[in-house]
Amino acid sequence: MIRSVPFILLLLFSSLLGQVKVGVEVLFEDGYASTLLKGKRIGLITNQTAVDKRGITTLEHLKDRKEFQLRAIFAPEHGFYGAAYACEYIEDAAYGHIPIYSLHAEHRRPKPEHLKDLDVLIFDIQDIGSRSYSYIGTLCYCMEEAAKAHLPFIVLDRPNPQGGVVVDGPLVDEAWRSFLSYLNVPYCHGMTMGELAQLFNQEYKVGCDLTVIPMKGWKRGMTFAQTGICWVPTSPQIPEPDTAFFYPTTGIIGQYASVSIGIGYTLPFKVVGAPWIDAEKLAASCDGQKLPGVHFQPFYFRPFFGRYKNELCKGVLIVVTDPSTYLPVTTGYTLTGVLKNLYPQQFDQDLKKILSVKNGKEGCHKINGREQILHILCHDQYVIWKLREICQKDTEQFLPLRKKYLFPNYD
Repeated sequence: MIRSVPFILLLLFSSLLGQVKVGVEVLFEDGYASTLLKGKRIGLITNQTAVDKRGITTLEHLKDRKEFQLRAIFAPEHGFYGAAYACEYIEDAAYGHIPIYSLHAEHRRPKPEHLKDLDVLIFDIQDIGSRSYSYIGTLCYCMEEAAKAHLPFIVLDRPNPQGGVVVDGPLVDEAWRSFLSYLNVPYCHGMTMGELAQLFNQEYKVGCDLTVIPMKGWKRGMTFAQTGICWVPTSPQIPEPDTAFFYPTTGIIGQYASVSIGIGYTLPFKVVGAPWIDAEKLAASCDGQKLPGVHFQPFYFRPFFGRYKNELCKGVLIVVTDPSTYLPVTTGYTLTGVLKNLYPQQFDQDLKKILSVKNGKEGCHKINGREQILHILCHDQYVIWKLREICQKDTEQFLPLRKKYLFPNYD
Protein backbone atom coordinates (compact mmCIF):
# COMPACT_ATOMS: atom_id res chain seq x y z
CA MET A 1 0.00 0.00 0.00
CA ILE A 2 1.37 3.43 -0.95
CA ARG A 3 1.37 5.97 1.87
CA SER A 4 1.38 9.71 1.31
CA VAL A 5 4.47 11.79 2.09
CA PRO A 6 2.68 13.76 4.84
CA PHE A 7 1.70 10.49 6.55
CA ILE A 8 5.29 9.22 6.41
CA LEU A 9 6.55 12.51 7.82
CA LEU A 10 3.97 12.27 10.60
CA LEU A 11 5.20 8.77 11.48
CA LEU A 12 8.80 10.00 11.47
CA PHE A 13 7.93 12.96 13.69
CA SER A 14 5.95 10.72 16.04
CA SER A 15 8.91 8.36 16.36
CA LEU A 16 11.06 11.25 17.57
CA LEU A 17 8.62 12.17 20.31
CA GLY A 18 9.11 10.60 23.70
CA GLN A 19 12.90 10.48 23.35
CA VAL A 20 13.32 12.83 26.30
CA LYS A 21 13.90 11.05 29.59
CA VAL A 22 13.30 13.20 32.67
CA GLY A 23 15.49 12.97 35.74
CA VAL A 24 13.41 10.35 37.54
CA GLU A 25 13.71 7.97 34.57
CA VAL A 26 17.48 8.47 34.38
CA LEU A 27 17.70 7.97 38.16
CA PHE A 28 16.45 4.38 37.86
CA GLU A 29 17.48 3.39 34.35
CA ASP A 30 21.11 4.51 34.67
CA GLY A 31 21.77 3.03 38.10
CA TYR A 32 21.90 6.24 40.13
CA ALA A 33 19.20 4.99 42.48
CA SER A 34 21.24 2.09 43.80
CA THR A 35 24.22 4.38 44.45
CA LEU A 36 22.37 7.37 45.91
CA LEU A 37 19.31 5.85 47.60
CA LYS A 38 20.05 2.31 48.76
CA GLY A 39 19.18 1.92 52.44
CA LYS A 40 18.16 5.58 52.73
CA ARG A 41 15.12 7.22 54.33
CA ILE A 42 13.83 9.67 51.74
CA GLY A 43 11.96 12.96 51.88
CA LEU A 44 10.34 13.87 48.54
CA ILE A 45 9.54 17.47 47.56
CA THR A 46 6.98 17.09 44.80
CA ASN A 47 3.44 17.55 43.49
CA GLN A 48 1.17 16.34 40.70
CA THR A 49 3.47 17.64 37.94
CA ALA A 50 6.30 15.14 38.48
CA VAL A 51 5.48 12.52 35.84
CA ASP A 52 7.54 10.52 33.36
CA LYS A 53 6.67 10.01 29.70
CA ARG A 54 4.20 7.26 30.66
CA GLY A 55 2.44 9.55 33.14
CA ILE A 56 3.79 7.70 36.17
CA THR A 57 4.53 10.04 39.06
CA THR A 58 7.82 10.20 40.89
CA LEU A 59 5.89 9.28 44.04
CA GLU A 60 4.82 6.03 42.36
CA HIS A 61 8.43 5.35 41.39
CA LEU A 62 9.62 5.78 44.97
CA LYS A 63 6.92 4.37 47.23
CA ASP A 64 6.76 0.74 48.37
CA ARG A 65 10.37 -0.02 47.39
CA LYS A 66 12.39 -2.51 49.42
CA GLU A 67 15.81 -1.00 48.79
CA PHE A 68 14.90 2.34 50.43
CA GLN A 69 12.03 3.98 52.32
CA LEU A 70 9.95 7.00 51.35
CA ARG A 71 9.29 8.57 54.73
CA ALA A 72 7.93 12.08 54.02
CA ILE A 73 6.43 14.22 51.25
CA PHE A 74 6.73 18.02 51.09
CA ALA A 75 4.20 19.89 48.93
CA PRO A 76 4.67 23.42 47.48
CA GLU A 77 2.16 26.16 46.68
CA HIS A 78 -1.08 24.81 45.17
CA GLY A 79 -0.70 21.64 47.24
CA PHE A 80 0.27 18.05 46.56
CA TYR A 81 -2.55 17.63 44.02
CA GLY A 82 -2.25 21.13 42.51
CA ALA A 83 -5.87 22.06 43.20
CA ALA A 84 -5.32 25.02 45.55
CA TYR A 85 -5.45 28.56 44.22
CA ALA A 86 -2.56 31.03 44.34
CA CYS A 87 -1.52 31.99 47.88
CA GLU A 88 -4.10 29.65 49.43
CA TYR A 89 -3.14 28.32 52.87
CA ILE A 90 -2.62 24.55 52.74
CA GLU A 91 -2.75 22.21 55.73
CA ASP A 92 -0.56 19.17 56.30
CA ALA A 93 -2.09 15.92 55.06
CA ALA A 94 -1.09 12.34 54.32
CA TYR A 95 -0.75 9.92 51.44
CA GLY A 96 -1.62 6.59 53.03
CA HIS A 97 0.88 6.20 55.85
CA ILE A 98 3.25 8.86 54.42
CA PRO A 99 2.87 12.37 55.88
CA ILE A 100 2.53 15.31 53.48
CA TYR A 101 4.02 18.47 54.98
CA SER A 102 2.80 21.72 53.47
CA LEU A 103 5.39 24.25 52.39
CA HIS A 104 2.69 26.84 51.87
CA ALA A 105 1.21 27.26 55.32
CA GLU A 106 2.72 29.23 58.20
CA HIS A 107 6.12 27.90 57.07
CA ARG A 108 7.53 27.73 53.56
CA ARG A 109 10.52 25.67 54.61
CA PRO A 110 10.76 22.10 55.90
CA LYS A 111 10.85 22.15 59.70
CA PRO A 112 13.90 20.63 61.44
CA GLU A 113 11.69 18.05 63.16
CA HIS A 114 10.46 16.88 59.73
CA LEU A 115 14.03 16.33 58.54
CA LYS A 116 15.65 14.71 61.56
CA ASP A 117 14.73 11.12 60.61
CA LEU A 118 15.62 11.48 56.92
CA ASP A 119 18.83 10.61 55.08
CA VAL A 120 18.26 12.42 51.78
CA LEU A 121 15.90 14.92 50.12
CA ILE A 122 14.73 14.59 46.52
CA PHE A 123 13.22 17.51 44.58
CA ASP A 124 11.06 16.85 41.52
CA ILE A 125 8.60 19.55 40.45
CA GLN A 126 7.80 20.85 36.96
CA ASP A 127 8.49 24.58 36.76
CA ILE A 128 7.39 27.09 34.08
CA GLY A 129 10.59 29.09 33.57
CA SER A 130 9.63 32.38 35.26
CA ARG A 131 11.49 33.74 38.27
CA SER A 132 8.41 34.72 40.27
CA TYR A 133 6.71 31.32 40.02
CA SER A 134 7.00 30.04 43.58
CA TYR A 135 8.51 26.63 42.83
CA ILE A 136 11.94 28.23 42.46
CA GLY A 137 11.63 29.77 45.92
CA THR A 138 10.64 26.35 47.27
CA LEU A 139 13.69 24.75 45.65
CA CYS A 140 16.02 27.32 47.20
CA TYR A 141 14.45 27.21 50.66
CA CYS A 142 14.65 23.40 50.71
CA MET A 143 18.28 23.46 49.62
CA GLU A 144 19.13 25.84 52.44
CA GLU A 145 17.38 23.65 55.01
CA ALA A 146 19.09 20.55 53.62
CA ALA A 147 22.46 22.26 54.03
CA LYS A 148 21.67 23.15 57.65
CA ALA A 149 20.62 19.55 58.37
CA HIS A 150 23.61 18.08 56.47
CA LEU A 151 21.28 16.13 54.18
CA PRO A 152 22.22 15.26 50.59
CA PHE A 153 19.89 16.96 48.12
CA ILE A 154 18.98 15.47 44.74
CA VAL A 155 17.27 17.42 41.95
CA LEU A 156 15.57 15.36 39.24
CA ASP A 157 15.71 17.66 36.25
CA ARG A 158 12.83 18.55 33.92
CA PRO A 159 12.34 20.68 30.78
CA ASN A 160 11.82 24.41 30.91
CA PRO A 161 8.54 24.77 28.96
CA GLN A 162 9.74 28.15 27.66
CA GLY A 163 12.71 26.28 26.20
CA GLY A 164 16.28 27.07 27.13
CA VAL A 165 17.10 29.74 24.54
CA VAL A 166 15.30 32.97 25.40
CA VAL A 167 16.45 35.06 28.36
CA ASP A 168 14.47 38.22 29.10
CA GLY A 169 13.57 40.61 31.90
CA PRO A 170 15.12 42.55 34.76
CA LEU A 171 17.45 41.25 37.43
CA VAL A 172 16.68 41.53 41.17
CA ASP A 173 17.95 44.25 43.48
CA GLU A 174 18.95 42.80 46.85
CA ALA A 175 16.46 45.09 48.63
CA TRP A 176 13.59 43.31 46.85
CA ARG A 177 14.77 39.75 47.12
CA SER A 178 11.85 37.64 48.34
CA PHE A 179 10.30 34.19 48.11
CA LEU A 180 8.98 35.22 44.67
CA SER A 181 12.33 36.62 43.51
CA TYR A 182 14.87 34.66 45.50
CA LEU A 183 17.48 34.40 42.75
CA ASN A 184 19.11 37.33 40.99
CA VAL A 185 18.26 36.06 37.53
CA PRO A 186 16.19 37.67 34.75
CA TYR A 187 12.45 37.10 34.97
CA CYS A 188 12.77 34.55 32.13
CA HIS A 189 16.10 32.85 32.71
CA GLY A 190 16.19 30.09 30.08
CA MET A 191 17.47 27.48 32.56
CA THR A 192 16.19 24.24 34.05
CA MET A 193 15.62 23.72 37.77
CA GLY A 194 18.76 21.57 37.91
CA GLU A 195 20.84 24.34 36.39
CA LEU A 196 19.31 26.92 38.72
CA ALA A 197 20.04 24.66 41.70
CA GLN A 198 23.73 24.56 40.75
CA LEU A 199 23.83 28.33 40.25
CA PHE A 200 22.17 28.92 43.62
CA ASN A 201 24.42 26.49 45.45
CA GLN A 202 27.62 28.01 44.07
CA GLU A 203 26.85 31.72 43.71
CA TYR A 204 25.01 32.01 47.03
CA LYS A 205 27.47 29.73 48.85
CA VAL A 206 24.70 27.52 50.21
CA GLY A 207 26.99 24.58 50.91
CA CYS A 208 24.37 22.00 49.96
CA ASP A 209 25.51 18.43 49.13
CA LEU A 210 23.83 18.73 45.74
CA THR A 211 23.39 16.13 43.01
CA VAL A 212 21.47 16.92 39.82
CA ILE A 213 20.21 14.02 37.70
CA PRO A 214 20.02 15.57 34.23
CA MET A 215 17.59 14.65 31.49
CA LYS A 216 18.52 12.70 28.41
CA GLY A 217 17.43 13.81 24.97
CA TRP A 218 16.23 17.30 25.90
CA LYS A 219 17.55 20.19 23.82
CA ARG A 220 17.14 23.88 24.53
CA GLY A 221 15.28 24.61 21.32
CA MET A 222 12.55 22.06 22.00
CA THR A 223 8.93 22.94 22.56
CA PHE A 224 7.32 20.99 25.37
CA ALA A 225 5.18 19.10 22.84
CA GLN A 226 8.36 17.77 21.23
CA THR A 227 9.51 16.18 24.50
CA GLY A 228 6.74 13.58 24.49
CA ILE A 229 6.18 14.20 28.20
CA CYS A 230 2.64 14.48 29.50
CA TRP A 231 1.86 18.02 30.62
CA VAL A 232 0.13 18.14 33.99
CA PRO A 233 -1.06 21.67 34.86
CA THR A 234 1.39 23.16 37.32
CA SER A 235 -1.36 25.24 38.95
CA PRO A 236 -5.03 26.01 38.23
CA GLN A 237 -4.18 28.90 35.87
CA ILE A 238 -1.37 27.17 33.95
CA PRO A 239 -3.48 24.55 32.12
CA GLU A 240 -1.23 24.05 29.07
CA PRO A 241 2.53 24.09 28.50
CA ASP A 242 2.39 27.10 26.20
CA THR A 243 0.75 29.12 29.01
CA ALA A 244 4.30 29.34 30.36
CA PHE A 245 5.09 31.86 27.59
CA PHE A 246 2.20 34.14 28.53
CA TYR A 247 2.46 34.12 32.32
CA PRO A 248 5.55 36.40 32.31
CA THR A 249 3.96 38.67 29.70
CA THR A 250 0.62 39.49 31.29
CA GLY A 251 1.08 38.40 34.90
CA ILE A 252 3.08 41.56 35.56
CA ILE A 253 0.53 43.72 33.71
CA GLY A 254 -2.12 42.52 36.14
CA GLN A 255 -0.16 44.26 38.91
CA TYR A 256 -0.57 47.71 37.31
CA ALA A 257 -3.68 47.96 35.20
CA SER A 258 -7.34 47.20 35.82
CA VAL A 259 -7.50 44.84 32.85
CA SER A 260 -8.50 41.22 32.61
CA ILE A 261 -5.57 38.95 31.75
CA GLY A 262 -7.78 35.94 31.17
CA ILE A 263 -7.95 34.75 34.78
CA GLY A 264 -11.59 33.77 35.01
CA TYR A 265 -11.80 33.01 31.30
CA THR A 266 -10.68 30.04 29.17
CA LEU A 267 -7.40 31.70 28.15
CA PRO A 268 -5.51 32.55 31.34
CA PHE A 269 -2.63 34.98 30.71
CA LYS A 270 -3.18 34.86 26.92
CA VAL A 271 -5.50 37.84 26.61
CA VAL A 272 -5.59 41.44 27.80
CA GLY A 273 -8.88 43.29 27.78
CA ALA A 274 -11.30 45.63 29.50
CA PRO A 275 -14.65 47.25 28.70
CA TRP A 276 -12.95 50.61 28.03
CA ILE A 277 -10.40 49.33 25.48
CA ASP A 278 -10.69 49.63 21.67
CA ALA A 279 -9.63 46.15 20.54
CA GLU A 280 -8.60 47.04 16.97
CA LYS A 281 -6.69 50.12 18.09
CA LEU A 282 -4.80 48.26 20.82
CA ALA A 283 -3.91 45.38 18.47
CA ALA A 284 -2.66 47.72 15.75
CA SER A 285 -0.62 49.77 18.23
CA CYS A 286 1.02 46.66 19.70
CA ASP A 287 1.78 45.16 16.28
CA GLY A 288 3.26 48.51 15.31
CA GLN A 289 5.99 48.00 17.89
CA LYS A 290 7.46 45.24 15.67
CA LEU A 291 8.18 42.87 18.54
CA PRO A 292 9.83 39.57 17.58
CA GLY A 293 7.88 36.32 17.51
CA VAL A 294 4.44 37.70 18.38
CA HIS A 295 1.21 38.96 16.83
CA PHE A 296 -1.68 40.74 18.54
CA GLN A 297 -5.15 39.72 17.44
CA PRO A 298 -8.21 41.88 18.28
CA PHE A 299 -10.27 39.85 20.72
CA TYR A 300 -13.59 40.03 22.60
CA PHE A 301 -14.47 37.93 25.64
CA ARG A 302 -16.62 37.82 28.78
CA PRO A 303 -14.94 36.48 31.93
CA PHE A 304 -16.90 33.89 33.89
CA PHE A 305 -15.52 35.12 37.22
CA GLY A 306 -12.98 37.56 38.61
CA ARG A 307 -12.32 41.01 37.19
CA TYR A 308 -15.10 42.19 34.83
CA LYS A 309 -17.22 39.10 35.47
CA ASN A 310 -19.91 38.79 32.75
CA GLU A 311 -18.84 42.11 31.17
CA LEU A 312 -17.76 42.35 27.54
CA CYS A 313 -14.01 42.90 27.46
CA LYS A 314 -12.30 44.22 24.34
CA GLY A 315 -8.61 43.81 23.82
CA VAL A 316 -6.02 41.48 22.31
CA LEU A 317 -5.25 37.79 22.06
CA ILE A 318 -1.47 37.35 22.20
CA VAL A 319 -0.30 34.93 19.52
CA VAL A 320 3.27 33.63 19.76
CA THR A 321 4.49 33.05 16.21
CA ASP A 322 8.08 32.05 17.02
CA PRO A 323 8.90 30.75 20.52
CA SER A 324 12.65 30.95 19.84
CA THR A 325 12.59 34.74 19.40
CA TYR A 326 9.60 35.74 21.52
CA LEU A 327 10.57 37.99 24.45
CA PRO A 328 7.87 37.50 27.08
CA VAL A 329 8.79 40.28 29.52
CA THR A 330 9.82 42.80 26.88
CA THR A 331 6.48 42.13 25.20
CA GLY A 332 4.63 42.62 28.49
CA TYR A 333 6.39 45.91 29.25
CA THR A 334 5.69 47.10 25.69
CA LEU A 335 2.01 46.23 26.02
CA THR A 336 1.98 48.08 29.35
CA GLY A 337 3.48 51.14 27.67
CA VAL A 338 0.94 51.01 24.85
CA LEU A 339 -1.91 50.91 27.38
CA LYS A 340 -0.41 53.90 29.17
CA ASN A 341 -0.08 55.82 25.88
CA LEU A 342 -3.60 55.04 24.65
CA TYR A 343 -5.40 55.35 28.00
CA PRO A 344 -3.27 57.65 30.20
CA GLN A 345 -6.07 58.71 32.53
CA GLN A 346 -7.26 55.16 33.18
CA PHE A 347 -3.69 53.90 33.58
CA ASP A 348 -2.77 56.63 36.09
CA GLN A 349 -5.92 55.91 38.10
CA ASP A 350 -4.96 52.25 38.26
CA LEU A 351 -1.44 53.07 39.46
CA LYS A 352 -2.81 55.33 42.18
CA LYS A 353 -5.04 52.51 43.39
CA ILE A 354 -2.05 50.19 43.60
CA LEU A 355 0.02 52.71 45.53
CA SER A 356 -2.84 53.29 47.98
CA VAL A 357 -3.26 49.60 48.83
CA LYS A 358 -1.24 48.12 51.69
CA ASN A 359 1.88 46.45 50.29
CA GLY A 360 0.77 47.31 46.76
CA LYS A 361 3.96 49.15 45.89
CA GLU A 362 6.11 46.53 47.60
CA GLY A 363 4.34 43.76 45.69
CA CYS A 364 5.20 45.42 42.38
CA HIS A 365 8.83 45.81 43.39
CA LYS A 366 9.09 42.15 44.46
CA ILE A 367 7.59 40.85 41.22
CA ASN A 368 9.71 43.07 38.98
CA GLY A 369 12.79 42.82 41.15
CA ARG A 370 13.50 46.55 40.84
CA GLU A 371 11.95 49.80 42.09
CA GLN A 372 13.01 51.41 38.84
CA ILE A 373 10.18 49.77 36.88
CA LEU A 374 7.36 51.31 38.92
CA HIS A 375 9.18 54.66 39.07
CA ILE A 376 9.29 54.81 35.26
CA LEU A 377 5.62 53.87 34.96
CA CYS A 378 4.62 56.54 37.47
CA HIS A 379 6.79 59.44 36.35
CA ASP A 380 7.63 59.01 32.64
CA GLN A 381 5.21 59.80 29.85
CA TYR A 382 6.77 57.40 27.35
CA VAL A 383 8.01 54.23 29.00
CA ILE A 384 8.45 51.54 26.36
CA TRP A 385 12.06 52.08 25.36
CA LYS A 386 13.24 52.65 28.93
CA LEU A 387 11.68 49.37 30.05
CA ARG A 388 13.03 47.52 27.02
CA GLU A 389 16.49 48.91 27.72
CA ILE A 390 16.42 47.55 31.29
CA CYS A 391 15.53 44.09 29.98
CA GLN A 392 18.28 44.17 27.38
CA LYS A 393 21.02 45.43 29.72
CA ASP A 394 20.13 43.03 32.53
CA THR A 395 19.99 40.08 30.14
CA GLU A 396 23.42 40.91 28.71
CA GLN A 397 24.82 41.23 32.23
CA PHE A 398 23.46 37.82 33.23
CA LEU A 399 24.48 35.73 30.20
CA PRO A 400 28.15 35.12 31.17
CA LEU A 401 27.12 33.89 34.63
CA ARG A 402 24.37 31.72 33.18
CA LYS A 403 26.77 30.09 30.75
CA LYS A 404 28.80 28.64 33.67
CA TYR A 405 25.84 26.54 34.83
CA LEU A 406 24.30 25.29 31.59
CA PHE A 407 24.50 21.53 31.07
CA PRO A 408 26.43 20.83 27.83
CA ASN A 409 24.26 17.83 26.92
CA TYR A 410 21.25 20.16 26.59
CA ASP A 411 22.88 22.17 23.78
